[in-house]
Amino acid sequence: MIFGTGIDLAKVSRFEKWVKNPDMLERNFHKEELLENYREVLTQRQISSASQHYAARFAAKEAFSKALGTGIRNFSIKDVYVKNDELGKPYIMLQDSAKEVFEKLCPGSIIHLSMSHEKEFAIANVIIEK
Repeated sequence: MIFGTGIDLAKVSRFEKWVKNPDMLERNFHKEELLENYREVLTQRQISSASQHYAARFAAKEAFSKALGTGIRNFSIKDVYVKNDELGKPYIMLQDSAKEVFEKLCPGSIIHLSMSHEKEFAIANVIIEK
């Protein structure tokens, strides 16, 4: 049974400012999501690539909050983060406040995640299955 679905679209150019300001990245992303070189001076090509990376992950956080039905409330956005398995498939991890809210609202549920990005946009879709 599906508990909820969420989808979010993010404009990649919005995240170029964040890539140039590591404090913004640290405020919104879990340490597992931060790229190794996030505090270094980057070329324009690296900035573009990093912006796509962060836009897709931010869209996943937003899509998760929509699937949960709460929006980003009662948990920290950093407590929702995206990892990849050995084949590169992305999945959502929860910790602390996000994990508590999730377990309270939909215990034993499974989170499905799909993400994609192009030059200008990133998109994420989340399905929570009970």
